[in-house]
Amino acid sequence: MMPSTRALALCALLSGPALLSQEPDATVPAPPEVVEPVSFVTEHEGVFGAAGSEEPMRYRATAGELHLRNEEGQPTAAVFSFTYERLPIDRKRPVTFVFNGGPGSASVWLHMGVFGPRRVVVPSEADGDDGAAPFEIVDNPLSVLDLTDLVFIDPVGTGFSRVVGQGDEKDFYGLVEDARSIAQFVRRWITENQRWNAPKYLAGESFGTTRAAAVTAELARGGQNLALNGLILISQALDYTGSTPSPDNLIAHVTYLPTMALTARYHGKGRTDLSVEELAEESRRFATDVLAPALFKGSTLADEERERVAEELAALLGLERDYVLRANLRVTVPRFTKELLRDRGVAVGRLDSRYVADEADDNADSARLGDAASNAISSAYTAALQEVLATELEVTMDRPYLTSGSVGSKWRWRPVPDGTFWEPSYVNTARWLSDGLRTNADLRVLVANGYYDLITPFFDAEYTFARHDILADRVQMTYYEAGHMMYVRQADFVQLVRDVREFLAGELAGPGPGPRSRRRLRVSRCERRTAAPIRGCGAPRGRGPARCRG
Repeated sequence: MMPSTRALALCALLSGPALLSQEPDATVPAPPEVVEPVSFVTEHEGVFGAAGSEEPMRYRATAGELHLRNEEGQPTAAVFSFTYERLPIDRKRPVTFVFNGGPGSASVWLHMGVFGPRRVVVPSEADGDDGAAPFEIVDNPLSVLDLTDLVFIDPVGTGFSRVVGQGDEKDFYGLVEDARSIAQFVRRWITENQRWNAPKYLAGESFGTTRAAAVTAELARGGQNLALNGLILISQALDYTGSTPSPDNLIAHVTYLPTMALTARYHGKGRTDLSVEELAEESRRFATDVLAPALFKGSTLADEERERVAEELAALLGLERDYVLRANLRVTVPRFTKELLRDRGVAVGRLDSRYVADEADDNADSARLGDAASNAISSAYTAALQEVLATELEVTMDRPYLTSGSVGSKWRWRPVPDGTFWEPSYVNTARWLSDGLRTNADLRVLVANGYYDLITPFFDAEYTFARHDILADRVQMTYYEAGHMMYVRQADFVQLVRDVREFLAGELAGPGPGPRSRRRLRVSRCERRTAAPIRGCGAPRGRGPARCRG
């Protein structure tokens, strides 16, 4: 997808249909006057991580602003973040900087869904709705706070973060501009907190993984080379070629197919005779060895071969052969989500294709009421964070906390300066990560993939990491039986955090990227058998009419 279109895929969904129709405001107000950064400091205790230990850990929570500055030293933005540090402070302790994506999403989803000391509870098994308040907020003993201090960053235009003083939105609302601002934040934070010689990690989700690769490159420049120890990429989106489902993008037809086949199986259609793992492998084979060559041949494909490919493709997707033929073997994801269960009058979700939504228009070619998963789990997060802000972190601000900022329509995807030749292309920061691995011998990468993610499919992750000269021996791929926010499902939340713990400790076993990295799936099944049927947590993001959070 071209950059302007990808903005709709990864950022316009932040606010759903309203954002798609939003026109830029012709009268942009001047940035607020600069005031001293605000900070709210509280102390807490909790039990985290250590198996068999009930010894409470004391920690300090700092919710507050940090000013970004221009070359003249003038404030340009006030970036709000949430920092959790073990007490007493250890300047050599690892620190992990966490952000979500969008672009235009605050860090609330990973904050209240995975890593923070408190979590919001939402339905786990794609069979319920979060409903309305009150929502349950619980301690998170699986938080990695016992291993690393945590800094949750809200980029400019999200949360409480905003442009101030000499700043301008165009300095922050862009692929490169955003990376520079986050890199400046990281450098300023570690300088003010004296953490230059501590291990440092980035954890991002969805567009946050695009950002993580770009920030890694930015931190290696600017006269202050900052080498990271690791990246945690949840539902990666580095090369958008494989995660942009449009009729003319042949690569996406290949990369999305395994997820679509698994989705059909989950809902009792397609190849139900195969296990999840077996079907994933079979659909990979068909996608690369059969579908890709057929699509490449286009109108020169012989009729007999077209019929054969259509029959096998229809069997994998759980669709009628005639429908696949009418689609010319190009069944796009938006249409698939509506067509798969049309006979039941429901559409499947894109953030997590285990979810379904009942829509009034059963003849529509795609979902009309947003994303099924987003609608089922999204409303709990804003309320839960607001509750924690007011009653636990004691934050009082004169402006609302924006879980999803309206920055998408203003976003600049151009990766080179104005005046420099650049032909629009798919957004791609994979090469920046490849370079980072080659210039930093200690940098390691964890890539977490959901089998039911129809936003950033797992086969795209494998495709991306196999074709950009990324050093496979320093990359681990993990897989989960949920969607884009795999931590929605309780068993996979437990497994994801376990995998992150092993990664931070340098103990995550198994090969690099590719179809044989399977250890995580087997453990996930074990968790499903042994875990109590409790409710998990999640954070939605999507494309088209869906809403995006990642």
